[in-house]
Amino acid sequence: MATQLDYFQLIKKSRKVDFSACGETFRLALLGDTATQQLAALLIVLFAEHGIRLEVFDGPFDAIELQVHDANSDLFRFAPDAIVILNSVQALRMRYYRRPGSGTEFLDQEMRRIAGIWDLIRERTSAPVIQSTFALPIERIFGNFDHKVADSLYAVVTALNLQIAEAARTRAQILLNDVEAIASHVGRRHWFDNRFWNMYKTFCALEHLPLVAQNIVDVVLSIRGRTVKCVVLDLDNTLWGGVIGDDGVNGIQLSAHGDGESFYEFQSFLREIQRRGILLAVCSKNNLENALKPFLEHPEMVLRRDDIAVFTANWENKADNIRRIRETLNIGFDSMVFLDDNPFERNLVRTLLPGVIVPELPEEPADYIRAIAELNLFETSSFSAEDTQRTELYRQRAAREETQSSFASVEEYLQSLETEILVTRFDTRRITRIAQLFQRSNQFNLTTNRRSQAECEELMRDPGYYPIYAELRDRLGDHGLISIVIAQHQEQELFLTDWLMSCRVLTRGVEQHLMNHIVEFAAGRGYRWIAGEYRPTAKNSMVKNFYAQFGFEAESDGSQGSIRWRLDVSAYRPATVFMRSVEAGGAVGETA
Repeated sequence: MATQLDYFQLIKKSRKVDFSACGETFRLALLGDTATQQLAALLIVLFAEHGIRLEVFDGPFDAIELQVHDANSDLFRFAPDAIVILNSVQALRMRYYRRPGSGTEFLDQEMRRIAGIWDLIRERTSAPVIQSTFALPIERIFGNFDHKVADSLYAVVTALNLQIAEAARTRAQILLNDVEAIASHVGRRHWFDNRFWNMYKTFCALEHLPLVAQNIVDVVLSIRGRTVKCVVLDLDNTLWGGVIGDDGVNGIQLSAHGDGESFYEFQSFLREIQRRGILLAVCSKNNLENALKPFLEHPEMVLRRDDIAVFTANWENKADNIRRIRETLNIGFDSMVFLDDNPFERNLVRTLLPGVIVPELPEEPADYIRAIAELNLFETSSFSAEDTQRTELYRQRAAREETQSSFASVEEYLQSLETEILVTRFDTRRITRIAQLFQRSNQFNLTTNRRSQAECEELMRDPGYYPIYAELRDRLGDHGLISIVIAQHQEQELFLTDWLMSCRVLTRGVEQHLMNHIVEFAAGRGYRWIAGEYRPTAKNSMVKNFYAQFGFEAESDGSQGSIRWRLDVSAYRPATVFMRSVEAGGAVGETA
């Protein structure tokens, strides 16, 4: 569960942070026209609770431009993994009051300044920028008429937030820290503390600063690939009111208007979560036939059977059923959220499966959406068209597994799929999905480099690298983009810096096909050796001996358990695969 965001408790913890359980390090730069020292302390504590040792560059007060314009500044020497820019409406207000021209001219000037900072950062580092929005000011010079006066401060800040969002959409390396959303939720009357601003340049009341820190943590965790992938749902009194086994389809509470409206709204919310790429699963203590009836027969049911990636209804304990759901989807427990109205079931899952996120649901169903939304469980740093296809991709995989049982051998089954694979160099068409796979792939990932879209674009253009991706389809459906390999040209060998793959295509022969391709590429350019590295993480043990299966020999053990592998190109024997190569421009991946 989320940490209690109490400012004074977190500051107390910051004086002695236990980093012993931290398996990774992240370098974060803080730049602001507001004081950031307290924020830095809070961030160190919150990141440590997620197993990340945070190293912070806390920039000088109100020196954003000074740090960014100097290519040799302390900021760039720090080499951050991400840069937070924290802007305050208090500083903006003073610039607005001193403006020489109109409010509209001031708005244009501020947007050019902000975008110019982004572009300078982009020229000097591939680190993503986490840009804050502005909390709307309390004062309204014209009252409600402020919205109709384009030059008013209130209208200027509103327009500036909108322009920041619009400009960020065209720049993949710019992510948002929506401070205005936090201030609005808290209430601006409570958000601001003008005494602290005047004395210490703290842009909000200290009690609310942990909310800003948590917002930044959420964004960074999404960059690092820690995202929710599946919501596991109870049924009775969670998706509808009543008990389906006792009340029947016509007796449960579920309606767009009147009795059961809260459940209808909750299902509508979950449907939107599913549409943006979060898988939905059912885990219910019920007879399967009864559990399915509302999905198939109830006229006001928003969620239908096709919206559910895995449907489990039986009388076994829910922890064991969630284990089976996890195995079916091949995701981590920490990628799962479990929603159940029953405190006993919630506590059982928390106790037996501590990695699963189990929020406390309020007794009142009308408050379900609020309680979940306040936890910000579904933060992401990317979105691609393939996300909207995710449930269908898993349903196709289930169909393949069911079909496989009718064949005498795996080879016969693979041949029957009529699989086609496209392997090609990075291109702009798929660059968003490429960056997304870097952020989200954990298990089949040899080095777990988290490359941003900006880095992927640089690799796409760099002749010193051979960055490729693979798309896969078969007669049962289209998998889309499922694997990435990056090879670096070195003097005497081709070095594989990255190799990652979606686990939903395991045992299909994709990695064998790609290794055949890489070896052929290396041989064609006169390389005698191919080398690669395995860096262990908490989740990628499945690929520890990946290189060994292809005849690579371990050369050396590096730091923190990493292993360097090397292959004599002339000794390689191509693996047998059951798929046909297609050229770029074909239909593979088009639906993704």
